[in-house]
Formats: sequence, C-alpha cells, structure tokens
Amino acid sequence: MDLRLLRYFVAVVEERHFGRAATRLHMTQPPLTRAIKRLEADLGAALLHRSAAGVTPTAAGTALYDEARALLAQADHARARVAAAAGVGSITIGTLGDSVERAGAGTSLAAAFRRRHPGVNVRVLEADLTDPTIGLRAGLVDVAVTRAPFEDTGISTRVIRSEPVGVVLRADDPLAGRDLLRLADLDDRTWFRFPDGTDPVWHAYWNGTKSGEPLREGPEVRTVHECIRGVLWHGTVGLAPLGHELASMGHEPADGLTVVPLADMPPSRLIVAWHADDANPLLHSFVELAAPGSRRQRAPR
Repeated sequence: MDLRLLRYFVAVVEERHFGRAATRLHMTQPPLTRAIKRLEADLGAALLHRSAAGVTPTAAGTALYDEARALLAQADHARARVAAAAGVGSITIGTLGDSVERAGAGTSLAAAFRRRHPGVNVRVLEADLTDPTIGLRAGLVDVAVTRAPFEDTGISTRVIRSEPVGVVLRADDPLAGRDLLRLADLDDRTWFRFPDGTDPVWHAYWNGTKSGEPLREGPEVRTVHECIRGVLWHGTVGLAPLGHELASMGHEPADGLTVVPLADMPPSRLIVAWHADDANPLLHSFVELAAPGSRRQRAPR
C-alpha cells in the first residue's frame, strides 16, 4: 500500500476538508482529490462522505484511518531504527519565520544538538504563515518550532515561552499613540486574512476572532512581507507578539510602523511540536534541548 496516499488520506480525515488538507500537505486540491479517488479505487470502497460542509469518513474510511495511522507510525519508527543502526541519522526541523532562532537555535540550541549528535544531518524547512505545522502533518518535517494555537489532533507540544500580543499599526494611525487597546477598538478596521483552507483555529487567532466565528474581512496574505505592505499602504491592521514584534515572525519592524499592546488578546505561545506517536530519538532529543523543563502538553484549541 502506498504510504504517500495514506498520508494524504489521513490529512483529509483530520482536516474534514480537501482545501485545508491540501494546504497542510503543501499541494493543490485537484491532485489530492485524484489521489484519494485512486486510493478508493485500489481498495474497492468509498472512504469519504463528501458534502458542501466538508468530508467525513465512511465506516470503511474510519477503519482505514486507524490502520493508516498505525502503519505510518510504524514506517517512521522503522526509518529511525535503520538510521540509528547505520550510524547515520537525520532530522528535518520546520520553522515559522525565524522561530528557531527565537528559541535559541541560532546559537546555543544548534551547538548543543551538534555536540550531542555529531554527524547527524540537519535540514531546516521554513514555511509561510498559512501552515502553522510547517509541514509536520504532511510528514515533511520531524519537528516544528512554531506558534500555537492550531488544530492539534495527533500532535504533542511543549511551550518554549508565552508572549503578549499587540496590534501592528501605521505610525500615523489615530490609535498609534495609545498605551493599550482592546479588540473592540478595531472592530471597524480592515484585517488580514489567510487563504481558504488554512487551519481554522490558527486563522481565527491571527484574525482577532474566536474559532467558529465569522472572520473579519480584509486582504489575503501569506507572508510577513505582505502584511507589512498592507499596513503601510492600506492601513490594514495585524497582530504580532510583543517584545519581538514583527521580528518574531521573521522581520524587524519597518519604519513607519508601531505595535500597541492588546489587553484582551490571548498570548502567543512559541512551541516545539511533533507527532505524538513518533518514536524518533533524534526529535525527542531536540525537544528536550529546545524546551528543557517544560511539560509535555497538547496545543491549546
């Protein structure tokens, strides 16, 4: 059985939506749809109920989901054991902007990992703002240094630190001189949105809404560069962790921008995340180094 197709199927079941699953897998929707149809043809059974509201697994799909998760975990474990037996290992780390550097990987974390695992091949994959798991769900990375909240089914996390959040405004904005703002002060403003299919929990958080509520209207963005341009040229408002401001998402604050603290915005958690059933010893070593003393937990919903 093709493990790649099983990964696709698991993503669709967990996201309950082809568009969100395609975003998570870093692919477009048509080839994902074709892959699922090919899997259904190979197995001779309908695996998904499709409707305007999304998709749900059939009885056969539910059975396959459980088996697929077990097979994928076994394959990952086998890969790790073979690498260990061969004396050569590798790990792929996903980062959101410069989040790994913010976690200390630019200096102490990277040095500590190299000392503990000399000869291990380390690959770093950076993603834009549309996938908070940085390809973790798609199997593209072993571990991710990113920010919560996002849909956390099957994912374990450790919090590196929590940071208060502020609103990014143009320096000449009438609200820019305030010491403190609330989300209600921005109800009449234009906000950024991510593309359709973006993780809904993540999307709602950075849109200043609660999960399940209608999103605020505004231009679609994928990168911090696009956010900065929107604020400077159109007065669009966005959010950023305080202390590091836009730098925590990969950029220093641009001239003409300011960040005002938000009193009623939940903090942004910088976290390390990995598949809950992944036994790769290299990733668990990385987790311990990235978040020493932090308790294992699920990402907040």
